[in-house]
Amino acid sequence: MKVLVFHIGRDRYGLPLAAIVRVLPLLELKQLPLTPDYVAGLMDLHGTPVPVIDLSRLAGLAPAAAQFDTRIVIVDYLAPDGATHALGLMASRVRGIADIEAQQWEDSGVETAPFLGQVASDAEGMVQLVELEQLLPADVRALLFQPRSAP
Repeated sequence: MKVLVFHIGRDRYGLPLAAIVRVLPLLELKQLPLTPDYVAGLMDLHGTPVPVIDLSRLAGLAPAAAQFDTRIVIVDYLAPDGATHALGLMASRVRGIADIEAQQWEDSGVETAPFLGQVASDAEGMVQLVELEQLLPADVRALLFQPRSAP
């Protein structure tokens, strides 16, 4: 499986390439008051508003630093109701793509954040998958993905 490797804090994580729509440089975001602190804001993607989640904040760490290798990864987020929404993920220290064989992935054996999945090891250490379907709790999904009204 090919994964985009990035950091949350000092640890490496991965997103399956199949879920990624595009990777963008860090953009200025419109703040969204009264949302959890890990909701970094709203971006304009060719006229479409897209909410952005700061993965570092979501993990309980300091906000992602605005560095040259911090990116916004646009993914297709599949909600439990079957609807697909564009979602931006602010990821620090994006390192590129790793090809990790399916048999290398295994359960961590540790119950942590629900959005953290299997782990694998390579020459650089461990990498853990981010499970998109477990990323947002129901109340945050309701805030970020309101049904669009007809024009």
